[in-house]
Amino acid sequence: MQEKGPKKYVICNGDEGDPGAFMDRSLMEGNPHRVLEGMMIAARGIGADEAYVYVRLEYPLAIRRMSKAIQDALEAGILGENIFGSGHSMYIHIMEGAGAFVCGEETALIASIEGKRGMPKPKPPFPAQKGLFGKPTVINNVETLAAVPLIIRNGASWFSQYGTEKSKGTKTFALTGHVANTGLIEVPFGTTLREIVYNIGGGVTDNEGNITQEGFKAVQIGGPSGGCLTEEHLDIEIDYDNLIRNGAMVGSGGMVVMNKQSCMIQIARFFMNFTQNESCGKCVPCREGTKQMLALLDEIIDGTATEESFELLQEVANVVRKASLCGLGKTAPSPVISTIERFRSEYLEHIQKKRCATNNCKALADITIDADKCTGCTACARKCPVGAISGEKKQRHIINPSQCTRCGVCLSTCKFGAITGF
Repeated sequence: MQEKGPKKYVICNGDEGDPGAFMDRSLMEGNPHRVLEGMMIAARGIGADEAYVYVRLEYPLAIRRMSKAIQDALEAGILGENIFGSGHSMYIHIMEGAGAFVCGEETALIASIEGKRGMPKPKPPFPAQKGLFGKPTVINNVETLAAVPLIIRNGASWFSQYGTEKSKGTKTFALTGHVANTGLIEVPFGTTLREIVYNIGGGVTDNEGNITQEGFKAVQIGGPSGGCLTEEHLDIEIDYDNLIRNGAMVGSGGMVVMNKQSCMIQIARFFMNFTQNESCGKCVPCREGTKQMLALLDEIIDGTATEESFELLQEVANVVRKASLCGLGKTAPSPVISTIERFRSEYLEHIQKKRCATNNCKALADITIDADKCTGCTACARKCPVGAISGEKKQRHIINPSQCTRCGVCLSTCKFGAITGF
């Protein structure tokens, strides 16, 4: 049922804060008028005469171009009072966000526009019932609103010819990571991961940027709120239901490809560090739970974790997911949960064998001296601060792993590239 009341609002959510995501920014910079047109159509549909575009402060060009588009629309009479003598008025304002990731959550975003601290609220009431300044409010993201004019112009059947039965249309993804062609891509829902990574993306690359045929390890999809998909998922059709069914989500549309030289614990820690820093702190499960999860991941990476630590990490992750107040907290454990599910052996190798197969975890690196390259110059042994390197002059030297602190002094000292494992 349509909400009653003389005052309603439309909000365009351009608070795009996921690492590696820049779809909304590109739309606001490249075609701001289409975003405004979508907002105006939405406002007409619900009976609103005022709208806000919430844009991250880190997007100065998007702010300038959206502001210029609003000014152009006002001068053309498309916005303002009594538009074309129709009796309808419409005003759109730009609100610059301060860069808090949690303000992408609708109730936190509303609080920020109202001049309050950006913190989520329990629902119900939902924004459609009681939103901005207590009035009914419709919130959609940039990509959704920008699609509205095209659907109105071309018809629903035109839009529905793309995509799958339950996920219509196309989706823009930000393709980044170990892939030859990075950047924004737009594909119909139903496109497979294999098509995206190997055809559109041009294939997986190694750490030096060279294309490798057998290098694919995983793709993190949906940003910090999403999950990892592996080789077994390369042929699934990308849509909302399929991704959720496989432990991931479309989310912001970020898609980070990882090669086999990537440490999945490091990947999980990267996203956990991001969400922990961005937690608003309002609810205990998110505020304290993410902090504890980050500490437990650090223990695994530092080689001090036990199997009890691993069990505790999984327990805390489930509590944070179930008990957090908003979407940030509920999805914060997703990268950890999905990497544990799909790369459990990698976690156990770190914990039980104190070894990182990819040599990305400095404390667990298997540092050795290459016999073919070592000239026995003794430079590394003389510089080692803990005396972990031994060997006679002009003979191959050896590193004692139990004494080595992985400080890297030997690596910077050796002129022959004989030190490996860092």
